[in-house]
Amino acid sequence: MKGLLFGAALPCLLTLSVFGAELEPGYVSLFNGKDLSGWQYTDSEKFDGKASASDERYVAKDGVLVVQPQGSGPRLRQLWTTKQFPTNFTLKLEFRAAVNADSGIFVRKPQLQCRDYLVAGPYKELKQYKPQDWNEVVIVVRNNVAHCTCNGEVLEAALSLPETGPVGLEADRGQMEYRNIRLRQE
Repeated sequence: MKGLLFGAALPCLLTLSVFGAELEPGYVSLFNGKDLSGWQYTDSEKFDGKASASDERYVAKDGVLVVQPQGSGPRLRQLWTTKQFPTNFTLKLEFRAAVNADSGIFVRKPQLQCRDYLVAGPYKELKQYKPQDWNEVVIVVRNNVAHCTCNGEVLEAALSLPETGPVGLEADRGQMEYRNIRLRQE
């Protein structure tokens, strides 16, 4: 598992969830665990069937979407779904942040900070956050407002959103890992 921050074997349940089986009724996977199909940097640079982005900042490996530390490319890099989401939906994903890692989850373009919260903030008071372990973010979008939690604790109670847009991830500082990225439209 070279390139993964933590190198531990992934449980069998993860394999089932990212390779097609739904964890919960009505959810669809936005990341297949094998490659970056359905994701892009821009409209002209799509990564269908590719295990890594053109600059290797984002790499699909063993069911995990790894956001690599900055290489020779731009410091900030954003990966977007090729699909737009104009309806109400619930987005769930798991993330693991290296010490002081900084990333973000974009919901129809506005950003929710996703990082090593206790070190990098802004949500330093979280009691359920597990440093350098898997944490779950749930984003519930209703009427262009997102309610966002991490392990059940509120990150943003009412994040204003535009009427439609993609989901995205940001590469900024340090290594981040994402898995089980799933969405249920309503």
